Amino acid sequence: ELPEHQRSDAVSSMVYEANARVRDPVYGCVGAISSLQQQIDSLQAQLALAQAEVVHMRMRQVSPSSSSSHNLPANSMDHMVDHHHQANIGGSLWSC
Repeated sequence: ELPEHQRSDAVSSMVYEANARVRDPVYGCVGAISSLQQQIDSLQAQLALAQAEVVHMRMRQVSPSSSSSHNLPANSMDHMVDHHHQANIGGSLWSC
């Protein structure tokens, strides 16, 4: 009952969903979508940390006389990103 120009997309979608169900009989394509969403969330968190590090570095360049007790070590953001990434590895119930 679909218009002819949408039939190819509908068939592709059904094939994708069937293949996903074969790979993961319980969650199917929902599992793949959830896994991708978790990857997006992790990458967004890493991006936010990197952006915060850029702001921090710029602020340090503008005011070099500021107290060093609030300045993070040069690799602390890297450590935070690595720690966040490691926490997400294998943590998904939806992994495909």
